[in-house]
Amino acid sequence: MKAKILTLLGITAATVALAAEPEVPYPAGYRDWHHVKSMVIEEGHPLYGAFGGIHHLYANDMALEGYRSDTFPDGAVIIFDLLEAVHDGNAVTEGARKVVGVMHKDASKFAATGGWGFEGFGGGDPTNRVVGANAASACFACHQPQKAQDYTFSRLRD
Repeated sequence: MKAKILTLLGITAATVALAAEPEVPYPAGYRDWHHVKSMVIEEGHPLYGAFGGIHHLYANDMALEGYRSDTFPDGAVIIFDLLEAVHDGNAVTEGARKVVGVMHKDASKFAATGGWGFEGFGGGDPTNRVVGANAASACFACHQPQKAQDYTFSRLRD
């Protein structure tokens, strides 16, 4: 009986430890934030397989402070809204949402990834987390060379 209780306590402790992993929240209302820039990645670009389509970047007020000072404060959130690019009649228009990528600054929670938490929400669905515990390899590995820009690629446009 004692062994069963210890096993149960061990499972409970492991579950609590997993639940304590910091999660990046879904950015409700991000389309009302400041639009930073848009771009299109087309076939032939090295990132097309993963990121082909139309990109819109949005920043909350804290992220705007970061863009202006080159150091992003805790609470800064940058959104990478990726949509299919539909080519029709010599025009490129937005198709279905592929992913809502989120960078959320919290230096203490996300110390292992430069102070940024990373998450992707497949199809823009707040319940469909596609990065999770793979943030270090799936996102931060690419952002790491951007340390001088606080791990960001984008800049505000005039």
